[in-house]
This record gives sequence, structure tokens and C-alpha cells, in this order.
Amino acid sequence: MIDKLNMLRNQIDKIDKKLLELLAMRLKIIEHIGEVKSYYGLPVYIPEREATILVSRRKEAEKIGVPPDLIEDILRRVMRESYVNENNQGFKPLFPNLRSIVIVGGNGKMGKLFNRMLTLSGYQVQILDKKDWNKAEKLLKNAGMVIISVPINITEQIIFRLPILKKDCILLDLSSVKSRPLNAMLKSHTGPVLGLHPMFSPDISSMAKQVIVYCNGRKSEKYQWFLKQLEIWGVTLHCINALEHDKNMGLIQVLRYFTTFVYGLNLIEESVKLDKLLRLSSPIYRLELAMIGRLFSQDPQLYTDIIMSSKDNINLIKRYYNCFGKAITLLERNDKAEFIKSFKKIANWFDCYAKKLLIESHIILRQAHDRK
Repeated sequence: MIDKLNMLRNQIDKIDKKLLELLAMRLKIIEHIGEVKSYYGLPVYIPEREATILVSRRKEAEKIGVPPDLIEDILRRVMRESYVNENNQGFKPLFPNLRSIVIVGGNGKMGKLFNRMLTLSGYQVQILDKKDWNKAEKLLKNAGMVIISVPINITEQIIFRLPILKKDCILLDLSSVKSRPLNAMLKSHTGPVLGLHPMFSPDISSMAKQVIVYCNGRKSEKYQWFLKQLEIWGVTLHCINALEHDKNMGLIQVLRYFTTFVYGLNLIEESVKLDKLLRLSSPIYRLELAMIGRLFSQDPQLYTDIIMSSKDNINLIKRYYNCFGKAITLLERNDKAEFIKSFKKIANWFDCYAKKLLIESHIILRQAHDRK
């Protein structure tokens, strides 16, 4: 029996080596694809192409008795690695004659990320940090683009501190709040103005599939090339007006961050032993704890500034608090019928998105099951 088992294991080892050779060949081809995309200025991420591959390979897998979910998991992981490789190769500049780009706060994490991507795209990038303000006028005098990448609580202050920029210079910010910074830029600069909000942490390995929300400020025709440059990096863009942005971010960011903060605070007050909680958690709950822990591993000032950036955020949290109180009342009354009624009401509100999100969560959980 042992001999037969060893023989079968040896066969698996040989097949695994062949798989490694095939993966190496695929990644090599990806390098060439990246070179072609870079030369012609094509986007790293083309959703239609990826969707077509996954649908086709699932059908092929089913025909030969391979679980479609298995091949999709493998391909998604391989594609993710492919995007990382392409992001390291460089990109075609869409405005090669642009004067220097100055990133104010370029030594911060998000500033460094944009510095890297712009440099890979062939642009000349300079950094203006807090210790360099005596050089600000000289650095900004001939800038073709100025990017504000500083903490939210000083964004407006920095914008108003800028010297007069050339009329064709593009001024943009990367803050997660848009109305007030955008208004500040419009007041301080007469040229093109753009508000960007990268919806990701700067520790990403690739821009592919990352979302950037943008708010038009002034002379949008002057920075369309830059938006296309972001798409070449693999970014998905969404345009929205500044007020609507801030309202939606209250729900996407502020409410989630505050809820996570309170949950973490409550874990302390309940004297929870985190190691035991993690050991007892299934992958889905461990994943939730991971997302909670992720928040507390980062800069508290950033999240404090986001949550406390406006009175609207505080009012939103108060409404959430009231909603929480109503739900507790159902528990106190042991009103199961009303609780179920509310549950179904929420399910109806999610409508078809509930099934889509269920599928997405299955994909994430399949990966989480492999983490130990």
C-alpha cells in the first residue's frame, strides 16, 4: 500500500512541476503582452477580456470533469499576478511634453504610490514636503501639474498656501473628502482643477481593478488625458459631483469606520481574549476580524480626520445610533415577528444585489479557507 501511495505521489510531483513550467511560460508571455500594451498605451485591465476568459475556461473545465470553481480560482490568482507584473513594466505617457509634476506631500504613502506610477509612465516628478516650503515657489513655478497629497485636516490650508500657478497647470487633490478641498482649489487657482479620491490603501501591489472616484472642477477638457492615463494603469473611474461624493462616503467610509471603532472598543470592555476568538472563528468570521484589525493597524489620525471632517458625518452617526436603538427595542420586547419583517424588508431593499454579493463572498471565502 505504501509503495502504491508513493508512486501516486511521485506522479503528482511530476504533474506539479509541469504546472510550474506552464505558469512560468504564461508569465513570460504576460511580460510580452505588457510590453505591447505599454507601447500602444493600452489599459492593463480590460474587464471584457477577463470575463470572456473566465466564462470560456469554466465551460472547458466542465467538459473535461474539472470543477469550474477550481479553474476560476486558479485563473483569478494567476491574473492578479499578471497585473502586478504589468504594473512594474512601465506605461506609455499620454502627455509626454507635460512640464514637471509636483506632488505636495509626496513622501507620504499615497504620494509615493502616485510618484511611482507617474515615474513608470515617463513623467518628471518632484516632491514638495513640509520641510521644503522655502523652495515651494521655485518648484511650482513651472509645474504642469500639482497634486495635493496631505492629511485631510490640512488639505485646505496647504491649497491656500500655494504660490500662484501657471494658468494651464492642472491642480488636483487626493483627499477622501471632496467638497471643501475642491472649492478651495477653485478659489486659489484659475486653471484646470480636478478632485480625486483613490478608494484604496496605498499598500496595493497593482492599480488594476482599483477604483478612483473623481469630481470635475474646472476646464475638464484639459485633464482628460490624465484620466485616460489612470485607466491605462488599470484603474476603474467613477465620476460624481463633490456633494454627492461626500454624502456617499459618509455611508461607505465614515459609518463603517465608526462602527468598527465601536466594535473594537466593545471587545476591550468585554475583556475578550483575541487569540481565543480567532481560534474559534470560522473563515468568514476570521475574515471579518481581519478587516477590523486592519483598521487598527493604520494611522489613527487619518480615520479620526475622516470621521470628524464634517457635522454631516456626526449627524449620520447619530441617525445610525437611533436606528440601533430601535432594533434593540425589538430585542427587549422579544418581538420576533417584527424582527423578521424588518429582516425581509432589508432583503427586499438589497434585491438582486443580495445574490451577486453572495457569489462575491463565496469567491472571497474560498480563498479564506486556504489561509491557516
